Amino acid sequence: MKRILVAAIGVLALATSLVAQGGRGAPPPPPPLEPGASQADVDTALLAAPPNLAGQATVIKWKAGFTYDTLRKGTNRLVCYDRTGQPAQPPFSVECTSLGNLERVAQNMRFEAMGDKRQAALEAAEKDGTRVKPEYGSIFYNFGGPSREQARAHMTVAVPGATTQSTGLPDNNKMGGAWIMNAGTSTAHIMVPGH
Repeated sequence: MKRILVAAIGVLALATSLVAQGGRGAPPPPPPLEPGASQADVDTALLAAPPNLAGQATVIKWKAGFTYDTLRKGTNRLVCYDRTGQPAQPPFSVECTSLGNLERVAQNMRFEAMGDKRQAALEAAEKDGTRVKPEYGSIFYNFGGPSREQARAHMTVAVPGATTQSTGLPDNNKMGGAWIMNAGTSTAHIMVPGH
């Protein structure tokens, strides 16, 4: 009787495993490009995306005036774009973040276009409360450098307003682990060493 019970449980476990594996199947195909969009532009922007999110990410292309065209409308919350050639960016720069952060990214681009007046404008917006806050806990994935071949990945987690007291994380990198940069501001973010 015990052998039959053990065999039945083994068969049930194997069947459950096979159903679960079959249920996953192949990932869905990427969404179609919008009319006039370039697959090369989409592929470049997606270089910053985590592989498990890239296939269903939205891809946009920034225009003058800090607006954008959608190249591909995705099905998840990730949006990716190329920032190469924009002020304050390395010679090659692509980025992905949450769709909810696009207003913040556009505001950042407006400030970066101010050149020497950038820092004063940022501080004024922070002080008067007009600084757009990123989604708390959202991630910014960056991939950039002197060239596409020399680009490195970098990731930060947005935690606007977070402090050492509210998170328990240090506000500097001296401990060697994750830490909060710009603590207490709308720009506060968790730095993850090695990313």
